[in-house]
Amino acid sequence: MTGSTPSRVAAYHPAPSRFSAPRVAIVHYWLVSMRGGERVVERMLGLYPGADIFTHVYDPARMSDTIRQARIATSYIDRLPGSKRFYQYYLPFMPTALEQLDLSGYDLVISSESGPAKGVITDPGSLHVCYCHSPMRYLWDHYHQYRRAANPLARAAMPLVYNWLRQWDVNSSARVDRFAANSGFVRNRIRKVWRREADVIHPPVETSLFTPSLEVDDEYLWVGAMVPYKRPDLAVDAFNANGRKLLMVGQGSMLKSLKARARPNIRFVERLGFNELRRAYSRARAFIMTAEEDFGIAPVEAMASGRPVVAFAGGGALETVIADRTGVFFGEQEVHSLVDAVEQLESFLPHFDPNHAIERAEHFAPEVFDERMKRFIDEGSEGIRQWN
Repeated sequence: MTGSTPSRVAAYHPAPSRFSAPRVAIVHYWLVSMRGGERVVERMLGLYPGADIFTHVYDPARMSDTIRQARIATSYIDRLPGSKRFYQYYLPFMPTALEQLDLSGYDLVISSESGPAKGVITDPGSLHVCYCHSPMRYLWDHYHQYRRAANPLARAAMPLVYNWLRQWDVNSSARVDRFAANSGFVRNRIRKVWRREADVIHPPVETSLFTPSLEVDDEYLWVGAMVPYKRPDLAVDAFNANGRKLLMVGQGSMLKSLKARARPNIRFVERLGFNELRRAYSRARAFIMTAEEDFGIAPVEAMASGRPVVAFAGGGALETVIADRTGVFFGEQEVHSLVDAVEQLESFLPHFDPNHAIERAEHFAPEVFDERMKRFIDEGSEGIRQWN
């Protein structure tokens, strides 16, 4: 789709709800930082203001006011030693922890899945929908990468423990009535791993918070966690090779080594405040996306700021960036491929219209998410009514 903005609130009249005043539960894997998954939880709370939240671990100091104001129940994982920091080490216990959460009496259960969340046990007459950010990557397609990076003890235990977790993960997918995936890329993962179909509902991006700038710098921008799957090394090596200016924003295990190998044309900033980040987006020559993301919010924020994107041609970027209109793609996660794409972007820039990028970003605005999610749930509610 190109050009015009989407029919964001096209006339939509939901079927009469099965519930006059439904009791709603939102199950989220853990609440320890405000990232994309937690922003989705916020939107869910906007759709269902009286919803209760269930989660494994909750750190109120790191949550938004919107989430803190909700009623929040935690699994026993929250009471284990060091859980707020080392929660991922308790992954093998999370299936039983989920099954001990009491969701009796809830009419609608919305599980937010990326870590274990969908495996809760619900009433027979309830509607359980799962909004899936991704099946657990460390169990499936990224398993070997995570195992190689694990310490020796964890590496030895993972084959046995993760084999059991995969069985539980597949079996618990049958407890969900309807799946929504945050991208077509994730929908294909759901089909591959769980053999279930899913509707695609892209996550909400606060596009209205970003505005274009009349002044653009000659510096490219990369933003993200400096960890292997994000491929920050690819950006460093490519800009070492082409000599163009690059600003890299983020923290992570690779930061020290990346700084050591980067040439003077590349500068690093570990953290930017939101206003500083907005300015960086709007003044960047272009945004660089080197990872294969499930969806990828940052490129949408860059387009909302009126700037083009240079993205790896895989994952969610193929659903957000439009080639030769809002950016360019590179086909391989190799230095020469990214270098060539940057040169292609340089040739494209004189023809780039910031309004095209802004219009494209509007397809992923929060109101679009709200509308599609409500429709998805209302359709599921109608199906449950027919079963009963």
